[in-house]
Amino acid sequence: MNATPVFSIKHLPIYGDLILSPMAGFSDQPFRSICRELGSAISYTEFISTEAMSHRSAGTRRFFDFLPTERPVAFQFFDHDVDRLVEQIKHAVDEFQPDFVDINMGCSVHNVSQRGAGAGLLRTPAKIAAIFDRLSKELPVPVTGKIRLGWDDRSLNYLEVAHILEDNGAAAVAIHGRTREQAYRGAANWLPIAEVKAAVRIPVIGNGDVKCVADIERLKAQTNCDAVMIGRAAVGNPWIFQRKDRSAVSFDQKAAMIRRHLAAMLDYYGPERGLVLFRKHVVKYIKGVPGQSEYHLRLVTCTTAEEFIALFSALEARAGGADEPIEAAAWQPAECAIV
Repeated sequence: MNATPVFSIKHLPIYGDLILSPMAGFSDQPFRSICRELGSAISYTEFISTEAMSHRSAGTRRFFDFLPTERPVAFQFFDHDVDRLVEQIKHAVDEFQPDFVDINMGCSVHNVSQRGAGAGLLRTPAKIAAIFDRLSKELPVPVTGKIRLGWDDRSLNYLEVAHILEDNGAAAVAIHGRTREQAYRGAANWLPIAEVKAAVRIPVIGNGDVKCVADIERLKAQTNCDAVMIGRAAVGNPWIFQRKDRSAVSFDQKAAMIRRHLAAMLDYYGPERGLVLFRKHVVKYIKGVPGQSEYHLRLVTCTTAEEFIALFSALEARAGGADEPIEAAAWQPAECAIV
């Protein structure tokens, strides 16, 4: 972590140039905490539906859990209704006190974007202006936005949207170098990120196709962005926030992290759900490990933590891991900021 701030989000100093991207189903408290410890400069939550919040959905409260050590923490929200979005965000900020909030204008999932939320907001710039004008005036914390290049190749409006954000009080903008139509297909285009960086005075965070350490440096060099947001490449390799590629991480390090991450998931979600949700992480951690193909299916279909630990111990022995596995119950969680 840098000793001096790399950039600031309004008054908030940010001590690093690598950030874990908000990812639905991945950016939960256990994984964020690991990435933050390894160097991610900000903890963004998974995106939170303010429509669900307005219905008092029980499932939304967990999105606001964070550890004090995760700060600075950003809550990311999405909705197509301006009034509901603003009012629910105000309630959340008052109750849970994040360091700043972020508006998702990049989600390409059909049932989000087609309803006018996520990347669907890119088709209504006036609504974006209204959202940021109100939030920047009515919140006690900064507000930022995450965007794509546009709805499709025929409506690339990233410069227009970036200016709207800046003109209406946004403290930073993150840009994914694809359109909504592309989703995650094709190659990310980094040139528009450079164009936005040259056009606005607020910090610009680049995102898209950052798969290795060399990509980090290329994106920064090509765009002059203030920071790089990393999503899928961090799953299974949180050490990327230490600028370490997967190949530079020893098996013993991976094994220790698997045991630690599993224990945190079991503690946070409970034994059944925690194990199920950890499956998508373990398959990425063991990618390329000698002998993993023999254990892959069993690790993602076993039904108890004890069975998982026994299977993983066997994989460790085969792959040459020297560390003795610890029991999941040995993990002692830090006190949550939100219970």
